[in-house]
Amino acid sequence: MSPFASARRMFLARAAGLVTLLAVAACEPLPTSRAPALDPSAPVPVALILPGGSGNSSDEVLALNLKRAAEMAIADLQGVKIDLRVYNAGSDPSTSAAMARRAVDEGAKVILGPVFAEAANAAGVAVAGTGVNVLSFSNNTEIAGGNVFVLGPTFQNTANRLAGYAARTGYNRIMIVHDQTPAGDLGQRAIRAAAARAGAAISGTASYEFSQQGIIDAAPRIAAQVRAAGANAVFLTADTAGALPILARLLPDAGLDPATVKYLGLTRWDIPSATLSLPGLQGGWFALPDPGLASQFEQRFMSTYGEPPHPIAGLAYDGIAAIGALARRGTPDALSRASLTQSAGFAGVNGVFRLLPDGTNERALAIAEIRNAQVVVIDPAPRNFGGAGS
Repeated sequence: MSPFASARRMFLARAAGLVTLLAVAACEPLPTSRAPALDPSAPVPVALILPGGSGNSSDEVLALNLKRAAEMAIADLQGVKIDLRVYNAGSDPSTSAAMARRAVDEGAKVILGPVFAEAANAAGVAVAGTGVNVLSFSNNTEIAGGNVFVLGPTFQNTANRLAGYAARTGYNRIMIVHDQTPAGDLGQRAIRAAAARAGAAISGTASYEFSQQGIIDAAPRIAAQVRAAGANAVFLTADTAGALPILARLLPDAGLDPATVKYLGLTRWDIPSATLSLPGLQGGWFALPDPGLASQFEQRFMSTYGEPPHPIAGLAYDGIAAIGALARRGTPDALSRASLTQSAGFAGVNGVFRLLPDGTNERALAIAEIRNAQVVVIDPAPRNFGGAGS
């Protein structure tokens, strides 16, 4: 099978998942009641809504990993006890809503999960009138707001970090190159907003049909647009399971030399590691959590459970860490929106993070460059929010 055929199979399968996750009829942010009061002398009742129970093997693995990471976090807490209550809801939104209502009826003061955007949205709507906040594992900002927060890494956070660094280092004329998909559209909007925030100019926008032939046809046109616009940076929304491997070959072949135009990535370029060997990405930049802290978590998880964690398992640890840090204050309103959105944020397994009033999040990220097929951190992740994500 040719590299293009293999890549096409991967990214078309990926596309279906993205449409499912991103095409969500999100509720409008709802006014919420006062957060349920905590009893400082008792363990904090936390509901963990997982994608288990559906019979889907990948969902079962994910559910187990999230549960294990939450239990690791509970074991690490000092000065506070968590009463973790697990609810399996599969990926069905109506089941997630029912489990959220049940969890609150049974005394939960906060909900951690669900994973999938539609399920998280449904859970938030189901308990919006109770004042219980939902810390979902989704990264879909379309569902954020009201009593729903997203813990997953967001396009806007990554775009802000990369655009800010690029502008400060002279790469301030940016061409956006994106998939003609819901994810690609969200990505290009995030890059546009980030460039404005950083004081960088958008030299233009180019897109391609999300198919092998669509990319092949578009590559020469995109390269010509970049040259004509005088852009000195190309910001790609593509991911490694989708169009990125093809673009990384075709754009340089079309004359877009990585030695003269900086390639920037909205997604992780180090997973899988084979992507690092693509000639077109040498010298390119992408953002990632603090590699040292991420490695420590992976090693601890492996030591405890005998296998590496799922890529998003750390979100469950972060959720428990935030809840524990707030509950340690011993105040009845420790889990209110005002408390959850404290500007100092929280210490997570991948670095500091904070929840924002609009329901999204900000995570401290490092800037990495690909050199000789290796990841080299050129600007470390900040350790606090004096400059994190800037």
